[in-house]
Amino acid sequence: MSRVGKKPIVIPSGVKIEISGPDVTVTGPKGILKQTIVPGIKAEVNENELSVITEHQSRRSRSFQGLTRSLLANMVQGVSEGIKKVLEINGLGYKAELDGNTVVLNLGYSHPIRFELPEGITASIEKNTIVTISGIDKQKIGQVAANIRELRKPEPYKGKGIRYAGEKIRRKAGKAGA
Repeated sequence: MSRVGKKPIVIPSGVKIEISGPDVTVTGPKGILKQTIVPGIKAEVNENELSVITEHQSRRSRSFQGLTRSLLANMVQGVSEGIKKVLEINGLGYKAELDGNTVVLNLGYSHPIRFELPEGITASIEKNTIVTISGIDKQKIGQVAANIRELRKPEPYKGKGIRYAGEKIRRKAGKAGA
């Protein structure tokens, strides 16, 4: 049984939810997001709460209830507050710059890497080493952050590379460390 799926989502003021068949549209001060719900799952709005209900008590319906609730909760949070993900760049000479809608990264390669941000995603850079990616779609933000991190993953010996804020890197001893 999904404990997450049964929990109702509180709708903040200024957020409007429209349900038309399997499509749920969430409108807020930051923007509009749309999600199609899996058959067998139904969303209902009661006053200032959104709840996700299974139409059948099959194993498949119950398994998708928690997923649907999480997706809708992320949509509500995105259009009301916005979502951000922070990346830290570690390494000598490693830095990031913002050039319009492009993040230019110097990561120890022979050339700078130009990462084009998709529509709806913005980035801000502090101290040339902290990149904050923000927007309203949590899935898109997570994918962009993962793509940037993939350009130079943190290595275990010196910890150089791009990592998420608060991420712990397991360090290894080098050759002489034994």
